[in-house]
Amino acid sequence: MRPYLLFLLLPLLSFSQLPSDHQMDLYNIIDEVSADRIEKDVRKLAGFGTRNTFSDTVSDTRGIGAARRWIKAEFDKISADCGGCLEVFYQKDFVTTDMGSRIPKDAYVVNVIAIQRGTTNPNDFVMMSGDIDSRASDTMDFTTDAPGANDNASGMAGTIEAARVLSKRTFKNSIVYVGLSGEEQGLFGGKGLANYAEKNNWNVIGFLNNDMIGNIQGVDGVIDNREFRIFSEPTDPTETDRQRGARRFYGGEVDGISRQLARYLHNSVQTYMPEMRPMMVYRLDRFGRGGHHRPFNDLGFAGIRIMEAHENYTQQHQDIRTENGIAYGDVVEHVNFPYARKLTAVNAINLAQLAWAPTRPQNVKIGGIVEANAKLKWDAVKGAAGYKVYWRDTTSPTWDHSRYVGNVTEFELEGIVIDNFFFGVAAVGADGVESIVSFPSGIMR
Repeated sequence: MRPYLLFLLLPLLSFSQLPSDHQMDLYNIIDEVSADRIEKDVRKLAGFGTRNTFSDTVSDTRGIGAARRWIKAEFDKISADCGGCLEVFYQKDFVTTDMGSRIPKDAYVVNVIAIQRGTTNPNDFVMMSGDIDSRASDTMDFTTDAPGANDNASGMAGTIEAARVLSKRTFKNSIVYVGLSGEEQGLFGGKGLANYAEKNNWNVIGFLNNDMIGNIQGVDGVIDNREFRIFSEPTDPTETDRQRGARRFYGGEVDGISRQLARYLHNSVQTYMPEMRPMMVYRLDRFGRGGHHRPFNDLGFAGIRIMEAHENYTQQHQDIRTENGIAYGDVVEHVNFPYARKLTAVNAINLAQLAWAPTRPQNVKIGGIVEANAKLKWDAVKGAAGYKVYWRDTTSPTWDHSRYVGNVTEFELEGIVIDNFFFGVAAVGADGVESIVSFPSGIMR
């Protein structure tokens, strides 16, 4: 190359950013997720006959007890393969018939937990869950076969597979892989784990609830193996009346921490898995329904639901039977394992990024009222090499504009009028991996 050409290129080269080893490794993580292993695990879980929370706990071949012991054994195997990198244990709570109309008898709701401790911030947790339990048409019926292949052996198998892949790596923050019970009876497993996290002062970065990730043919006839939904609550249910009132004047109706987690996932998928089509749904869950992320939201933790875009209701909560030519039942034959692999990879790359990244900035404040420039200020984040300021049109669902501002804790965006946009700040690690965006929680005057 001629010297003068090199001289002309130097300014461009100085501003180029090569992907870090961690960012490049995300493609390896995607490739390492195995549809065959997910299929094997779904078949194993469906083979327990029923996994109703109140089913047999003694048998080695049938019921919820056999299923959770098998899940724990799988986590133990994964831990043995990585030199004991997982802390595997049961977490349980006792439920009684007076605690809900879907509880047929007093029993323990038992979750299976596997923690991969972070090397730098072991008390910062990003979590992935699948549900262990299944149900027949009558949720009080704990003896009839209910294989629950898609709902939710698919999410449970995906969680185990994510543990297999990510346990080969080390992370700054901790990752929790969990099988939750009691979902069909009232989200009792999620409530128990959320309370456990609060009691033990866990800093939950984000909770990824996977519930039905294996069906591609909807009851409406649509077949799609690329689209999936991300459900997230718009604002935090723990907010105060003062915070709620402030939104009338400052905005933020769709900027709670769970919505920011959903945006993070959406952006990550578009960057590293562009063949997939994530659909952000502005709702806690499906219409009038619920999932195991809700108990985490109830305590102020960021939590979202990841699931297929096209459900088939003849294959959910149904006794296995044929009526009027329609085959009912949640059986293995309806699960698309390449699709479940893709959604498992979606989880895995986001678990990895959030476990490598600094935590999100706290105490973000914004100013610039009746001025030409928007101003932001935030607390320094441990382990951050710099920060990125984001902004978007008030009608946009995603963060569309950004500027890396360096290792500072305040910045002024010249010529960007505060009235016309929403703003946020993310922390950036030395490897270029970013935190979730934090929406301003205060005003500077």
